[in-house]
Amino acid sequence: MATAYNRVDQATPEDLGAANDDGYRPHPDEPFMNPRQKEYFRAKLLAWKDAILRESLGTLSQLQIDSLRESDLNDRASSETDWSIELRTRDRQRKLIGKIEAALRRIDEGEYGYCEVTGEPISLGRLEARPIATMTVEAQERHERNEKISRED
Repeated sequence: MATAYNRVDQATPEDLGAANDDGYRPHPDEPFMNPRQKEYFRAKLLAWKDAILRESLGTLSQLQIDSLRESDLNDRASSETDWSIELRTRDRQRKLIGKIEAALRRIDEGEYGYCEVTGEPISLGRLEARPIATMTVEAQERHERNEKISRED
């Protein structure tokens, strides 16, 4: 298959460019989740969602253009494998869009940036790297340890 796929689902929000044109970045010296920070993260989340949706439209267009009518069975099998991988990627992106929309709802409800377990603020660095984060690093680590222990039982 000649198409090179952009893996938006694996891209970090930073890979998608600056969320705000004015160069603003949240700073720990500011009041946590002040209106400017909320708008910054809203713009970042919306840009991420938009990039994923654009990529999905590209996949749909490519699916309509490319027919799987290769006469050679090996070529056809290769194309079908490529599309299977691509469609699984799109499914992961669909789930990611749900998490982005949930983060946008949390911004609207005033809950964004606070750990759903402890209620403590999530570090700005963590939110920059993963704007859909719902837990502090410490709470996430505890959650993952408990999950691992329960899987081993």
